[in-house]
Amino acid sequence: MDEVTDAAAPAPAPTTLGGLRDSGATPRPVKAEIRANLLARLAAGEPTLPGIVGFEDTVLPEVERALIAGHDLVLLGERGQGKTRLIRTLVGLLDEWTPVLVGSELNEHPLAPISVWARRQIAAHGDATPVGWLHRSDRFGEKLATPDTSVGDLIGDVDPIKVAEGRTLGDPETVHYGLVPRTNRGIFSINELPDLAERIQVALLNVLEERDIQIRGYRVRLPLDVLLVASANPEDYTNRGRIITPLKDRFGAEVRTHYPLELADEIRLLHQEAQTTWLGAAAGPGGFDAPVVPEHLVEIVARFTRLVRESSHVDQRSGVSARFAIAGLETIAASAVRRAAVAGETRPVARVVDLPAIVPASRGKVEFADAGSDPDDEREVEVLEHLLRQATAQTFRARCGGLDLTGLQEHFTGGDVVESGDLVPAAALLGQLGTIPKLAELLGRVGVPEGEQAAEQAAAAVEFALEGLYLTRRLAKDTDGGRTVYGA
Repeated sequence: MDEVTDAAAPAPAPTTLGGLRDSGATPRPVKAEIRANLLARLAAGEPTLPGIVGFEDTVLPEVERALIAGHDLVLLGERGQGKTRLIRTLVGLLDEWTPVLVGSELNEHPLAPISVWARRQIAAHGDATPVGWLHRSDRFGEKLATPDTSVGDLIGDVDPIKVAEGRTLGDPETVHYGLVPRTNRGIFSINELPDLAERIQVALLNVLEERDIQIRGYRVRLPLDVLLVASANPEDYTNRGRIITPLKDRFGAEVRTHYPLELADEIRLLHQEAQTTWLGAAAGPGGFDAPVVPEHLVEIVARFTRLVRESSHVDQRSGVSARFAIAGLETIAASAVRRAAVAGETRPVARVVDLPAIVPASRGKVEFADAGSDPDDEREVEVLEHLLRQATAQTFRARCGGLDLTGLQEHFTGGDVVESGDLVPAAALLGQLGTIPKLAELLGRVGVPEGEQAAEQAAAAVEFALEGLYLTRRLAKDTDGGRTVYGA
């Protein structure tokens, strides 16, 4: 994501109105600013909205066309499809620095003031009027629409303290501005727009069309310069709440988002989001290395997520968020860390035995279409467990199809068994098997680089092979709590 959170480059030099004017600076509307920067990235072949995965050929072209056209837009899609992430990434298309009048509540350009206060400042100080520089990370406003949101929150209200100081109600300086005017010359986002009460949505009509605001019965002429972007879920859009027709008409574009269409995009998204947690750190807490989740387990989580989305037992109107997969991956890593802490391992590596922990942890993230009145309905757990086994089997066939595992299977012909579990260390698991035929080829199939083929990685690969043999009915498995026994 290209959301800028710190000022890498120093602010430009001019600190007064005269210096700014002498530098040749000219005011530019925020939509023109975004358009110019977007076109520059397109011409240079650079990613326009970095960090957005799976939208390259579908959503992003629509968003780009809307921004080039100068349209306010609404993103429509199920939960967890990256709508908010996409909106926040738009900040990267703003200029890194922009001049503002020091003390302005409306981020006014010194060469294009819009408030009475700003004009008075310039009249009083002339070319010596102080100028500051606002970083693009501070030009983004956001509001989660809730039923208790008021017009005052979004637009503003009369400030009784300013009235008590002697100003009249007709004086524009008595206004305490809301979030939208305070994001002037920036991007303002309203998340879950249909949840906003219809009478409050009416207050946005002038912002989107006439670009002015009205407060408490008198008109405040403020030519606001804002890109307004909203998000909505389809079920809210049509059932629980709605965007009023005049407001929908004022949005220039409506863009429909979606979950990743390809498995590779789902996996890429998991890798990207895992880097935002301590899982991607060089070292973890507790005196051991950061946990490793092997590639085959990441693929299982991705396939599991897609199977849950496609299941007839799941409410398709609700969807299955990308957070479902991310939380599952983090749960697997946490299980490996727990095992390392108990067994004294210094390198936590997740294994197939950690997968069952996903089900209870993620159950609350799924809404079932045929859910009964009992919140502890075990049918839901059975559905998730079945889909997890199905995802594991699909991954095994995709990664180990055609691989000769007869040598591993023959270990069990004499009646031997291999015991595993969420607290069984890698050395104990491998010690039960002795020499494993074609281990190097197995490690390569599951995506373990040659330089990282440690005992923990080998144990993860072998346990995956054992689970695959069980799921393809070439081995038996007995599970009792946290204990798993593979046998002939």
